[in-house]
Amino acid sequence: MEPVLRLATTDADFERRFAERLHWSDDTDAAIEQRVADILADVRARGDTAVLEYTQRFDGLTAASVAQLELGAEELRAAFEGLPAAQRAALQAAAQRVRAYHQAQKKASGESWTYRDEDGTLLGQKVTPLDRVGIYVPGGKAAYPSSVLMNAIPAHVAGVSEIIMVVPTPRGEKNPLVLAAAHVAGVSRAFTLGGAQAVAALAYGTATVPKVDKITGPGNAYVAAAKRRVFGTVGIDMIAGPSEILVLADGTTPAEWVAMDLFSQAEHDELAQSILLCPDPAYLDAVQAAMAKLLPAMPRRDIIAASMAGRGVLIATRDMEEACTISNRIAPEHLEISSREPARWEPLLRHAGAIFMGAYTSESLGDYCAGPNHVLPTSGTARFSSPLGVYDFQKRSSLIEVSAQGAQALGQVAAELAYGEGLQAHARAAELRLNPVPPMRS
Repeated sequence: MEPVLRLATTDADFERRFAERLHWSDDTDAAIEQRVADILADVRARGDTAVLEYTQRFDGLTAASVAQLELGAEELRAAFEGLPAAQRAALQAAAQRVRAYHQAQKKASGESWTYRDEDGTLLGQKVTPLDRVGIYVPGGKAAYPSSVLMNAIPAHVAGVSEIIMVVPTPRGEKNPLVLAAAHVAGVSRAFTLGGAQAVAALAYGTATVPKVDKITGPGNAYVAAAKRRVFGTVGIDMIAGPSEILVLADGTTPAEWVAMDLFSQAEHDELAQSILLCPDPAYLDAVQAAMAKLLPAMPRRDIIAASMAGRGVLIATRDMEEACTISNRIAPEHLEISSREPARWEPLLRHAGAIFMGAYTSESLGDYCAGPNHVLPTSGTARFSSPLGVYDFQKRSSLIEVSAQGAQALGQVAAELAYGEGLQAHARAAELRLNPVPPMRS
């Protein structure tokens, strides 16, 4: 394995070289954008007919109707029951933990509330779930049952009535774990559809695929471009970039553990980014040596090597405080505090999709079964975005019930401001309720 780029914050050219390594352009190829625009327009106009044509063209899957591409509940249940016992148990254990976490999240932030002013005016917030959501589950090169759990379970906990899953199955190859996960997570309906055409079908609806209110889940460049274009017609979760991991290490964790944690993201994609920050240069040497030792045994070693060579970096910092400062600049998707005292450093960390505390908390546990959601903001968007959660499948309505007494004071304030804005009807609507005649009774 070629040595991974080494930097030190004391280097004279650190800022320039660091910025070069961080840079990743999310500009979508113009040809992809145009192709996606054409597919969306075609599906919107021709519905199922267009969906079938694109599914045959891109997935090599021929069907007489989209209805033939729907996976019935019996097939999902059969997939679950056909799994080896160990896989069934693992899937159920992961689902239980993910559900428990999101149920706690709902109690903490997803309930309606009201209060009354001294004059009797009621103010509050009503929280209601979305009616129908679509979840996109990647297929093709790899299958992701964990994505089914992470998207469907919080929607289910939020109270969404219908969860529609789409998953590409190139050449008709269905992954039993993905189907079983849909059964365990409570997916309402599932279709073997993928790509921009699946996003279009969910966003606009067809004769067979129901129109949803929001689409969540990751996908390739075509899926990302399609989600970007349908936003506004439906809600979306986020536009995900390449996966990222940043490890803050104090040098006390076995170097092999940290090396494998860096690999765990590098194996996703050649554009994935793995960064290690540590104040001990000798520890960086040990991690570099561990990576060279471990790489030959990795099935996805070519992808890992390309990712580490192109976007990986090991950085020697002055101290752990400086490492935390740099981490906040990056706002990584996954942030590991691999140290003896993680609670000492956590308060200094303000921006991250998920924070994994302590040497025993590998990022992979969060991907599959710890409980918190693994759909996380990437490309620095953790500065203003949050992980997928129950709140993404709920909406909030304001509640306002002004008492007769409250209308006297509020009406004068509103009228004054409305006249100042030149909106006389607004002002008069408020003034008519000053010293009002009691409402007429029927």
